[in-house]
Amino acid sequence: MKDLQELIKEKRLIIGTDRVLKMLKNEQLTNISIASNCPENVKEDIKHYSKIFNVKLVELKETNQELGIICKKPFSISVIGW
Repeated sequence: MKDLQELIKEKRLIIGTDRVLKMLKNEQLTNISIASNCPENVKEDIKHYSKIFNVKLVELKETNQELGIICKKPFSISVIGW
């Protein structure tokens, strides 16, 4: 979580399923984290592409609402990348 807070301060965090998938397919990410209650179809897509492009994937214990609060956003966040 400390790394995540540093990324938020540096504004290097990519938020959102569509943006993360797009950057993942363009091989622009090194790490991805998904919320514990991320939808299964999104989770499977992220897992599939992270294996193909050899990107580290972490499944967080926090829910998407908690992840939104951690990222200081007024909405839920299911997927983040950097």
